[in-house]
Amino acid sequence: MIENILIEIALIVGVGLLLSGIASLLKQPLVIGYIAAGIILGPSFLNVVKSTDAIASFAQLGIVVLLFTVGLSLSPKVFRKVGKASLITGIGQILLTSLLGFFISTSLGYSFINSMYIAIALTFSSTIIVMKTLSDKGDGETLYGRISVGLLLVQDVVVMLILAIISSFSSGAVGNSLSLLDLGIITAIIVLLIPLSIYVLPAIMKRVAKSQEYLLLFSLGWCLLLAVVFHKLKFSMEIGALLAGVALSMSSYRHEIISKLRPLRDFFIFLFFIYLGSQMVLSSLSNNIVPIIVLSAFVIIGKPIVVYIIMGLLGYTKKSSLFTGLALAQISEFSLILIALGVKLGQLSPEILSLVTTVGLITIAGSTYLMMHSEIIFSRLSKFLPNIGKEQNANIIKNTNHSHNEVVIFGYDKVGFSLLNSFKKMGKKYLIIDYNPEVIKYLETMKVNCAYGDAENDDLLYDLCLSKKKMVVSTIPVYETNSLILRNIREYSDKTIVILVSNSIEDSLKLYDQGANYVIIPRFLGGEHASRLIERNEFNIDLFTKTKMAHINHLGDRKSIKHFL
Repeated sequence: MIENILIEIALIVGVGLLLSGIASLLKQPLVIGYIAAGIILGPSFLNVVKSTDAIASFAQLGIVVLLFTVGLSLSPKVFRKVGKASLITGIGQILLTSLLGFFISTSLGYSFINSMYIAIALTFSSTIIVMKTLSDKGDGETLYGRISVGLLLVQDVVVMLILAIISSFSSGAVGNSLSLLDLGIITAIIVLLIPLSIYVLPAIMKRVAKSQEYLLLFSLGWCLLLAVVFHKLKFSMEIGALLAGVALSMSSYRHEIISKLRPLRDFFIFLFFIYLGSQMVLSSLSNNIVPIIVLSAFVIIGKPIVVYIIMGLLGYTKKSSLFTGLALAQISEFSLILIALGVKLGQLSPEILSLVTTVGLITIAGSTYLMMHSEIIFSRLSKFLPNIGKEQNANIIKNTNHSHNEVVIFGYDKVGFSLLNSFKKMGKKYLIIDYNPEVIKYLETMKVNCAYGDAENDDLLYDLCLSKKKMVVSTIPVYETNSLILRNIREYSDKTIVILVSNSIEDSLKLYDQGANYVIIPRFLGGEHASRLIERNEFNIDLFTKTKMAHINHLGDRKSIKHFL
């Protein structure tokens, strides 16, 4: 029996490795290969997976460990990273997408409970896929990248609450709703966990962390303990694992715990998606072609439109709004977990699982290409996209007195902060252009000369008369944007000093060839500054202490300033 299970797992890993490798070559998320392997190994094709109970147990353990690690990431400190735009857009998108998804599902003939599950599943986007694609594009620090990450954090919190509530219906003990006694038990456990997480667990963790192996065992033991306790109380193991993670989220060792659990989590989650694929009923898909097309189109087109409208009303540019929307044009792995949970509780049929999984495969694959080619999509759609909310770009610049400024700075961010202080000390007249309305509001309260605008707008660059300025600085690390600014200036003047920011050596050399006076590469500046500091201070600890205090004061100034998103 054990040998048969091991042989099946070996075969599963082999097929999963092959198909996920193909997915990787096609620049697709590995999860597509996992699900495809499950479909091939399942009853619809090779029918290799016989030990379904054992694989299902491994899959559930994967979900338990996954929710534990998610709980570890839900420290109250992380909510400081969520900006106003991400919070409003996240909540608004969840509400609107859920309502529209429910309306579409009922229109397709699905029952109330099926429509509820489908609508919720379509609402959430994949943090793993979005973060990976942003990293591949180098867009993690862009405005839309930071908004997307904050928005996904809002989604993760909401989906965890939904999973916790729905999973509380498991084991059949609570019937179809939570009783007052059930709510009282959960509340009592949460109240008990608060002092434990503040006073008891930190002291235990401090001792446990002296041994790396023991830290892993203790963390896993704590996760399984609460999971078993909740199971014995007739609640779900998943909610117990989630709360176990939240209880340890304030620990200074949480990142270390997550890193140690990640390989274990990833292997069991791999088995979960294999199991998910093997449970798909392919024969039912032919009868659901229309719902699959409609729901996939809603996720790929409808969700970006919802995000575009909300962000437009908040004053963001068409480009930032569209890019953020395209980043969310897929469903989450948590959506599949949610549907699998509904099947487990007997509230959904396997056909709904097949339907949503197919939509997941289509949207995950499609959204990856949408994000990678977002620049091309925007260039072709920009003229058709409406301006929503505030007047944008050049219209605002025309109402701004900027003719007396000697310097124009595009982008007030990490680099712009330092440059602004220098121009103030030099007594130079400057104008800051930024396309983040929250930044503009802040600068206006600080009486800083600024205007709202997008550096990629030709009308904006024309109205600014950049070639007549003494200096133009762009802190935007996007080659195409900086190249556009350079062309606009060098066409009329070679006297204007142009300073740009780039993240790569190749782009920096291209910008120099096009006439840039200096290109800042942020990742190299730290090393240069440290080497000069060592040359100047040598081994004088007093000088290093003096430098340290000055740096602490500088960091305090930066921290006091609300760096948005």
